[in-house]
Amino acid sequence: MTVLAETEELARAAHYALLATLLYAPPSASLLAAIARAGQERDVPHTPLADAGERLRLASGAMDADAATDEFQALFIGAGSGGEIVPYASWHLTGFLMEEPLAHVRGDLAALGYDRADGVSEPEDHIAALCETMRLLIESGCPLNRQKQFFMRHLAPWGEAFAMQLQSAPSANYYGQVAALLREFLRVEAMSFAMVHDMAEQR
Repeated sequence: MTVLAETEELARAAHYALLATLLYAPPSASLLAAIARAGQERDVPHTPLADAGERLRLASGAMDADAATDEFQALFIGAGSGGEIVPYASWHLTGFLMEEPLAHVRGDLAALGYDRADGVSEPEDHIAALCETMRLLIESGCPLNRQKQFFMRHLAPWGEAFAMQLQSAPSANYYGQVAALLREFLRVEAMSFAMVHDMAEQR
């Protein structure tokens, strides 16, 4: 692997790690500060993904951790009837929780040799869990075709629609920027995996 390719893989893993963290729980003050500092010195080309990352960085510098927690609560947890957004693949693909998409995720995780982490209560088809799985696949050096298979089966069918719903949710302020980053990143991943397929077809 070339240095450039290795850098790109590290960047992919970092994006998945950040999204998994922010979509699983509200950011702490230290995480907000770290995001706000990230990339300040770098001069990167203007792309939709880079611009979404910059907007999230600026929003993180202006966001209060308590306000972020309140926003996360309203969006994903709520009171009584639940939050404004449902972060599970089963819900988005079937309209119900704990359905066949969750079973498919669990089957693929078992085939990959991944066990459910201790202390984790969320089902494995949570958007954060799927992002975390992609991070693990990248960092473990899993072949791109295996990464593509997991992405296309478990994230591509609903991830972008979820991001758009999150971005337009009534309580979304800071998480509107998280949603924008998720949407643009998933688009880049889908295009990159399509290129992998095209290159394989030409061989």
